[in-house]
Amino acid sequence: MPQPIIQIKNLVTSYGSRRILDGISLNIYKGETMVILGRSGCGKSTLLRHIIGLSKPTEGQILINGRDITLMSENELVEILKKIGMLFQSAALFNSMTVGDNVALPLREHTKLEESTIKIMTRMKLEQVGLSGFENFMPSQLSGGMKKRAGLARSIAMDPEILFCDEPSAGLDPIVAVGIDHLLMRLKKAFNMTMVVVTHELASVEIIADRIGMLHEGHIIACGHPDDLKRSDDPRICQFFSREPDQEKIDKDKVLDSLVGRSF
Repeated sequence: MPQPIIQIKNLVTSYGSRRILDGISLNIYKGETMVILGRSGCGKSTLLRHIIGLSKPTEGQILINGRDITLMSENELVEILKKIGMLFQSAALFNSMTVGDNVALPLREHTKLEESTIKIMTRMKLEQVGLSGFENFMPSQLSGGMKKRAGLARSIAMDPEILFCDEPSAGLDPIVAVGIDHLLMRLKKAFNMTMVVVTHELASVEIIADRIGMLHEGHIIACGHPDDLKRSDDPRICQFFSREPDQEKIDKDKVLDSLVGRSF
């Protein structure tokens, strides 16, 4: 196998006596789309925050291109992050800035390009996500799907080597969501990016995943091709892919149903 572009080694995150991540180890290879899949509250977003350097784990290592970001100074981490794009769940656009200024922000902050060149590149990035001509719009004038596209344009402004996406299709209707999924795949191919996508949307997984890392209660319980996970006999994985509710939840609902209409 080639050298991983991202290596996560024995990652532990604790809040007090509670372990959110418990010994996570995972390799992500150049050019692949790794989907971190799991139920709400299983630690997906916590893991993503560690990989992009927003917070430090309690224990363990995170290597990007062979360099451990958990040991880096802030200035060293900034240089690494210049090669990384991030699409946030809410798109995280600055409401006081135009769409064009939002997309141009990384270029103005981290390059010495002339303003005329930045404007040309901003128009190109917006065109690549299907928002040509929206430079002067404000985020409040965009639909949810358009905000995601604008956020995506900003995340690729610096032509990143790695793109991280946190729930990219969350909150969108199925038609808009599948459009975002296919757009991600086109951009990945165009820029030869490695992608790490955190989601619990199975419809998106079908489109974008090369491999899946299945996270459950702070542990990676499986990692492999989507078809391999679908064939798994692990009841935790089967329950997720078959969309079966927890038996405990069913039992509680039965109790509540039995109380409906009673007078006390």
